Amino acid sequence: MAERGAPSLDQLQVFLAVADAGGFAAAARRLGRATSAVSYQIDTLEAQLGVSLFDRVTTRRPVLTAAGQVVLAEACSVSRGVDVLRAKVRGLLAGLEAEVSLVVDVMLPTWRLVDAASAFQAAFPTVSLRLHVESLGAVGQMVYDRVATLGVSGPLHATPEAFERIAVGEADLIPVASPEHPLARMSPIPTGAARDHIQLVLSDRSSLTQGQDFGVLSLKTWRLGDLSAKHALLLAGVGWGGMPRSMVDADVQAGRLTVLPIPEWGSVDYPFRVIHRIDSPPGPAGRWLIDRFTGQGS
Repeated sequence: MAERGAPSLDQLQVFLAVADAGGFAAAARRLGRATSAVSYQIDTLEAQLGVSLFDRVTTRRPVLTAAGQVVLAEACSVSRGVDVLRAKVRGLLAGLEAEVSLVVDVMLPTWRLVDAASAFQAAFPTVSLRLHVESLGAVGQMVYDRVATLGVSGPLHATPEAFERIAVGEADLIPVASPEHPLARMSPIPTGAARDHIQLVLSDRSSLTQGQDFGVLSLKTWRLGDLSAKHALLLAGVGWGGMPRSMVDADVQAGRLTVLPIPEWGSVDYPFRVIHRIDSPPGPAGRWLIDRFTGQGS
């Protein structure tokens, strides 16, 4: 009785060659082996699996059985996995990272993240990308704590000496509210009026910069940890607040939000920096990401 064990990678490759070439002799020529050696590998594989993979009786050329079709799909998956593993090992030997962990500021326009991630996948198919989205100082916190290799951060107010910082553009923050909000009904808005109405403020969850505010004018604030929630509350008429222009342009054009000409606001730019720890420089894939974000911001 034949011993049943796990099929070897060589057996699966021979099986795939026979299925693709349509015959034992054709597969043998492709593999540079004797036809008898190919036939022996298939016989051994069938004995190990306990099923017939090819119909050799009713047809002149071997045809996959129903069981053979199932095994073919699994063998293809295993072969692809081995190819990916080999590519990753070659990359590691060449200094390429196995994974890049990236944290981006929630204010970063979505198109910039999508562009970078899509192009990264095409350029480095063997490198995994672990993505985090955080707000304010939490981006720097994750890089400082080595949870992320790279960060696309907003303004840094703490431990700047720990980071290498590369400018990659900025976001234009504009104050908005629902057309039904009291501030939206004022024309013009008097100096100091915004202080008397609830301002929705993105909260900082980082211990590095906790309590530090960006663009806060009101004496009444509601603090949120999520930019989407802030957006939804603004649309609902709950308070006013600063938002990236790219995120609310469509709402302003459609009349769902109104830009507030608050005298004290002026022009507020939210600068972005790609950051990494000075003592942990990125590898080739990480450096490529830096170049991509830099190109977007130029």
